[in-house]
Amino acid sequence: MTVKISHSEHVQNFFKEASGFKNDEGSSRMKTVINRILVDTAKLIEDLAITQDEFWKAVDYLNRLGGRNEAGLLVAGLGLEHYLDLLQDAKDEQDGLVGGTPRTIEGPLYVAGAPISEGETRMDDGSEDRVATVMFLDGQVLDVDGAPIAGATVDVWHANTQGNYSWFDQSQSEYNLRRRIITDAQGRYRARSIVPSGYGCSPDGPTQEVLDLLGRHGQRPAHIHFFISAPGHRHLTTQINLSGDQYLWDDFAYATRDGLIGEIRFSEGAEAARARGVEGRFAEVRFDFQLQKAAVPTAEQRSNRPRALQEA
Repeated sequence: MTVKISHSEHVQNFFKEASGFKNDEGSSRMKTVINRILVDTAKLIEDLAITQDEFWKAVDYLNRLGGRNEAGLLVAGLGLEHYLDLLQDAKDEQDGLVGGTPRTIEGPLYVAGAPISEGETRMDDGSEDRVATVMFLDGQVLDVDGAPIAGATVDVWHANTQGNYSWFDQSQSEYNLRRRIITDAQGRYRARSIVPSGYGCSPDGPTQEVLDLLGRHGQRPAHIHFFISAPGHRHLTTQINLSGDQYLWDDFAYATRDGLIGEIRFSEGAEAARARGVEGRFAEVRFDFQLQKAAVPTAEQRSNRPRALQEA
């Protein structure tokens, strides 16, 4: 028979003391959050009859998770980051904030401070010219009525052909495949880059360790991340998953959403390649974004979540 004591007055008072409720220092918000974590954890231990061995294995796991900097990967893989999007969608619907391009997860691999270009740019550094397929990415930033938004910032980043991201992958040059593009008078942005590869969780990492126990893979389809912002409009955090990928609708991070499929078209013809100034096979992706109006100035800004490298 499982012994349950978490509901007792003695234990509840003990957790209040551990949460700092018996002093006047610190943060009342943090005290409330920590107390809830302690109470709910104790209930979980009792309800599921968690053993001492299981408890300390979990503590060890958290140490290893932090040591590999995979906490952001795990919350995506367990659907918690997608849940935050679903929750915000529900709040928006309740407030009558509808329309525009869907949001989806940011992921843990953004780096601030990418080079800024007006209208168009080249994103890759040429280091994969012999192995990569050239990709031309373009589109417009519009409001919900379809009017172009000039001067919007398209902050875009994606992986290389190995599924790796610059800054995190020290073999790549600084800000490779990361750019900020300011839209022209017609709200257009254009970029030459390379077709990215999807990636998988490290097979020996703590995230994949949990996914294995859940009977799940840790693969993502090829995708391109975006922050889209413009004065007077709500900041948009989103990404497009590229069509044709085997993991398009089986993304371990649950980022694929209706309205966020980037149709990728490959061209083989020599004449089309010459017109684009390239040789051989190339790809084209067009994707337009629609931004909602910002009801309040703070809606123009992205979240203040900690990131790998913040703006100076």
